[in-house]
Amino acid sequence: MTEPDHSNIPGEFESQPERRERIAAQVRRWCEQCRIEGHHDPLSDDAAVAIASGYLDESARSVLAVRRSLARRIPDIGGFGELRLLTEERERAAARAAVQRPGLSRMVFEHRASEIDKRIRAARQSIVHSSAHYAQGVRAVRRERRDGIHLELDQREALFRALQRTPAPIPATGVDRARDAVLTVASDRVSRWSERTIAADAGRRAAEVLARQMPDEADRFVDRYDTLLFLAGALYDRIESSPAWHSEHLAVQRSQLNLTDELTQIATDVIALRGLLTELDDAISAAPAARSGLESRIAALDTVWEQLLDRVAALARIGDLLGFADGRMAMVEVAQRAASLDDRIDDLIGRSGARELSTDNTNFVGDQFGGAAESIGVLQSALLGDIAELTAKD
Repeated sequence: MTEPDHSNIPGEFESQPERRERIAAQVRRWCEQCRIEGHHDPLSDDAAVAIASGYLDESARSVLAVRRSLARRIPDIGGFGELRLLTEERERAAARAAVQRPGLSRMVFEHRASEIDKRIRAARQSIVHSSAHYAQGVRAVRRERRDGIHLELDQREALFRALQRTPAPIPATGVDRARDAVLTVASDRVSRWSERTIAADAGRRAAEVLARQMPDEADRFVDRYDTLLFLAGALYDRIESSPAWHSEHLAVQRSQLNLTDELTQIATDVIALRGLLTELDDAISAAPAARSGLESRIAALDTVWEQLLDRVAALARIGDLLGFADGRMAMVEVAQRAASLDDRIDDLIGRSGARELSTDNTNFVGDQFGGAAESIGVLQSALLGDIAELTAKD
């Protein structure tokens, strides 16, 4: 049996080197610009907890890993991305209140900060003290400690603080939304009013200028590190939600990559890198005379950032392939269902006297199934290469 050609992925996909270069450049561009094209759902709780683990010590990470393997979950509060946004909104309201003179405006901001704080305290109570998720009695605590699944109180507090930093897009402000609405209306009106007049060309150009001032469809983030963390978490969710990834066709590939461990390791390194670079920047500000030596240390960390970009790009390539594989899997399932109807179709056609249709139909179904199955085989090999590269960085 001849080896399949791995140089090209069937269908829409380009050659392997082209695909690698395209996705790596896209990940790099998103992180440099602190924006990811499109609007994305908040990260799942599983992705958020894996990223939050990067803020914890090794002991807490180990306990979370054991709890995860036993399906012992963290309390659900309706999304940890929302917790991040609430925390930042409270800080903004408190900061605005602090600079206001005594009066109505100050009372409004203080009230807003207080209301948000109540919601955050309720979330903290659930995550840190939930009796449904953590052992309460002395014997139960001892048993959980023996089994390696007990999160100590200080570890739960640290986990809550980490979840407050769950990567999430920067929300659009009221001013931004109002500006976008005004620009949209203005662009439409200028284009419509100038249509079929001597000023049509000028109106079209004015509408294009206004359109360029409107924001593009993209989620924005506070820095390149949050961008990379959110992207890694979103790719985790993309892969975990893929029917092809959880099918028997990719059982071998799935066994070779522990997605949660991979995301936790990426988060741990990204968070450590951001912390080190912040400390180095602070050191330069405090001791300008040492700038040369400190900048050389900053430059040395560039390699770490490049490796993290490569690691997330490898996840992105897997997600890219799975998007194609899911479509192919759907074709396989449709073809299988169609093939299972052959006998009944033949019987019906036979009774109707149109037997010549049966052969054409069966050939069509067989061609569909064969092409889809061959594509899955090539995708399996491509995924093996991407997973091997990803896990080799561990």
